[in-house]
Amino acid sequence: MKIVISLLVAGLFIFSCNNPGKQNPGQTFNTDTAEKQRFFPVTAYIRGEIFNLKQSGINPLKYITVNDRTDSVWLKIEDLENALQEFLQPEIDSANLTSLFTEKSFMDQSIDAVTFTYDPIKVLPDSMKLNHWDVYVNPKTNKVKRIYMVKDAGTNKIMQLTWLSNQWCKIVSIVTNEKGESKIEKEEKFILDF
Repeated sequence: MKIVISLLVAGLFIFSCNNPGKQNPGQTFNTDTAEKQRFFPVTAYIRGEIFNLKQSGINPLKYITVNDRTDSVWLKIEDLENALQEFLQPEIDSANLTSLFTEKSFMDQSIDAVTFTYDPIKVLPDSMKLNHWDVYVNPKTNKVKRIYMVKDAGTNKIMQLTWLSNQWCKIVSIVTNEKGESKIEKEEKFILDF
């Protein structure tokens, strides 16, 4: 499974780099929308990580923080997929979101990662709750370092997922009041590696 994921990342890296020469840190490459875009299969990657955790038999430790108060609980490995369900839909791959989102990529030398950024091409339909996502790839190993996603979670509320490969993932719920002030409503962090 790790070999397949590594090959997918390597293929995506090769196809997404438009300039074989040295890249400037702030240089951005737009993907031509007329050409068929190839999105990194984020959903399949996360499901693969969950599968590997199930195979290892490790139960994640879940930290829940609400109003600056943190509690922890061991999560059954079978329940991890349900806890992340909000970020497993819609399926992020090259087949179904290329008409709504576009990919930009750049080498960010400050974090030593090739960053693939996905933003809407136009106003999204009301049914589409996914707003944005990023994939960070280690340029030396071609392995995913981190995934970051943002979803609309209802009136004045967004949810963010940060997935640090083979280490932890975190879901943050942020609410915005009528004055435009934002605050963290709840944070759930899952420790995946001990």
